[in-house]
Amino acid sequence: MTDTELLITPVSTDSTDEGSGQSEVLWFVAHTRPRCEKKLVEFCDREGFQTTLPLYKSVKKYRGKTLTFHKPLFPGYVFLRLQQRQSRKVYQSDYVANLLDVVDQQLFQQQLGDILEALDTEYEIFLAPQITTGSRVKIKSGPLRGMEGSVENRTGMTVVQLRLDFIGQAAAVKMDATELELI
Repeated sequence: MTDTELLITPVSTDSTDEGSGQSEVLWFVAHTRPRCEKKLVEFCDREGFQTTLPLYKSVKKYRGKTLTFHKPLFPGYVFLRLQQRQSRKVYQSDYVANLLDVVDQQLFQQQLGDILEALDTEYEIFLAPQITTGSRVKIKSGPLRGMEGSVENRTGMTVVQLRLDFIGQAAAVKMDATELELI
């Protein structure tokens, strides 16, 4: 594997109850409690359930040290392959807030496969923020760190014009969208 990491736990997909529909292995999306994605994967591993948790590499510099973290690409979500009857066991963990049914199994599998394939490349992969015109945002880095404002205009994938209201005045600032977080 390259600079990205992916946690996948295999499971047997043999079905013994062919006609019941209960033994069919389906995709589910687990909406986890905050910062519990990896804990849910560990729980499912112990139970023998297949999980997919796409991770990306995040490099941070602290006082001259460079540290590498592997963070969930989709914070708060773990993708599971389960039989319907196994979903109850997942709910019993303290890590799941909600378990979502995937309506279009084939489309979901194709889209997830595309994302996993992209993670195996040398390209930098990260979650694309849903920052749109009118969104309230906070600047998370740079000299304006901590200031809040609303997105006035968005051009392309990364350039955002931000309207900052301070002392009753406004100023437009062009910023990279990666420096903003939704509030």
